[in-house]
Amino acid sequence: MRKLRSQSWFGGNDKDGFIHRSWMKSQGIPHDEFDGRPVIGICNTWSELTPCNAHFRELAEYVKRGVREAGGLPLEFPVMSLGESNLRPTAMLFRNLASMDVEESIRGNPIDGVILLVGCDKTTPALLMGAASCNLPALAVSGGPMLNGRYRGSTLGSGTGVWQMSEEVRAGTMSQQEFIDAESCMNRSRGHCMTMGTASTMASMVESLGMGLPHNAAIPAVDARRQVLAHLAGRRIVEMVRDDVTMDKILTREAFENAIRTNAAIGGSTNAVVHLIALAKRIGVDLKLEDWELGSSVPCLVNLQPSGEYLMEDFYYAGGLPAVLRQLGEQGLLHRDALTVNGKSIWDNVCDAPNYDQKVITTFAESFKPHAGIAVLRGNLAPNGAVIKPSAATTSLLKHRGRAVVFENVEELHAKIDDDSLDIDEHCVMVLKGAGPKGYPGFAEVGNMPLPKKVLQKGITDMVRISDGRMSGTAYGTVVLHVSPEAAAGGPLALVQTGDMIELDVDARRLHLDVSDEELERRRAAWQAPEPPARGYYRLYVEHVLQADQGADLDFLVGASGAPVPRESH
Repeated sequence: MRKLRSQSWFGGNDKDGFIHRSWMKSQGIPHDEFDGRPVIGICNTWSELTPCNAHFRELAEYVKRGVREAGGLPLEFPVMSLGESNLRPTAMLFRNLASMDVEESIRGNPIDGVILLVGCDKTTPALLMGAASCNLPALAVSGGPMLNGRYRGSTLGSGTGVWQMSEEVRAGTMSQQEFIDAESCMNRSRGHCMTMGTASTMASMVESLGMGLPHNAAIPAVDARRQVLAHLAGRRIVEMVRDDVTMDKILTREAFENAIRTNAAIGGSTNAVVHLIALAKRIGVDLKLEDWELGSSVPCLVNLQPSGEYLMEDFYYAGGLPAVLRQLGEQGLLHRDALTVNGKSIWDNVCDAPNYDQKVITTFAESFKPHAGIAVLRGNLAPNGAVIKPSAATTSLLKHRGRAVVFENVEELHAKIDDDSLDIDEHCVMVLKGAGPKGYPGFAEVGNMPLPKKVLQKGITDMVRISDGRMSGTAYGTVVLHVSPEAAAGGPLALVQTGDMIELDVDARRLHLDVSDEELERRRAAWQAPEPPARGYYRLYVEHVLQADQGADLDFLVGASGAPVPRESH
């Protein structure tokens, strides 16, 4: 074990050592706890404004038990909490800010290793990115999904049920009172979304990357085994510090490829694309948008909403992510030797994993959906790429040509979508601009645009939709997302006009605007960039954010930062 960072604060008998130990002793810490035992930071995203993470105070106590048992000193610290349910304009705007909070909190404090308490979807990448920039021993513990929603004898999935029922209300097939009654039936316990939304997806990415203990992805938040996992994580992080297991030893190219194929097998969120690319760039792995095609031939094995029927509670009882990883390994689609935080290879962790319910976790021989990975589209409408999730789309729309109906921004969409005079039908292609990293700003989850009321009333439930924004992992539909470059950066999407013809061909990975180059140049000459924000973090973000295909990180945060070196105190 190399010299502990914390000893630069607590190990001396000079003035500085006196100051650091003395102030810490005001919390009732005995002198011998500064004798060279590893200091474990517990990076906590607890907040009552982030409902998914509201139980993290309790979860942190279980981590502390494990740390103390293993001979470490646990010290909890807060960082910015990001909840997509409340934070406006979008939690994604603050992912990079939170990652800076994490990095500087670790870098500036006497921390030898860190437990990352993550839950609502942006907290997971933010904490991983911040810790990766310090490259110290780290282990992520997700808060777990909530219990299955139940409404009138049927399951109700968080997020997914909202999109479905709100469209039913607009179509006149569900009453407003029924809609209100479903509120308390959907989110009935602590935890994050129990669909395979972005929170569950990112918890699965933590496990498939090797950054979390086995079963991190699916143990329900209220299950006592979630507390046991936190307890064991506390023990293990002390061992990781002693063995000098830093993040770069786990977050290898092979680990990211494992995660990409896992995302396909679970029917995971498109948001994982930008988060994993950003994380890879922080740790120094050259992961590109094209690498997501590694999962394009992998079938979806997990029958979960929004792509399927079941929910995360069912997934855990069926065997959880280890049952999926075992199948990937048996098919030669897993780098078996990839190291994980428990000190074992990922294959050692899952080689004997059982599958208790093949209705929930299907097999390769009888998969839930074939070829379900994220598809990367290119063409003159998306020179740097766009993505679509075929497993959540309508098969008949995956090859489509239609007339564009353009909304210049979200406000125009909301103002016009239910206007009977809107010239639109189910054959059209809905286009939303100004929802990308710079445009909203923040890259909001608005890409799954609501269908026009008059289309819904005809019984139509899906249309081709294209935007430079994201969509919730709980959403569904034939939705093309992350168009890059975005409209606010002057990408071709900015030049689309209502009446243009657009061609989508997912099998051919093609997204084409049927407008001549000459006409596009004429439109470009007349285009004006939006005014940037005047001040504060908004301005910093817009000036430095990268495009979706590069992970939407801030340009000055990209790159492996190396191990944190403590500065001398004064």
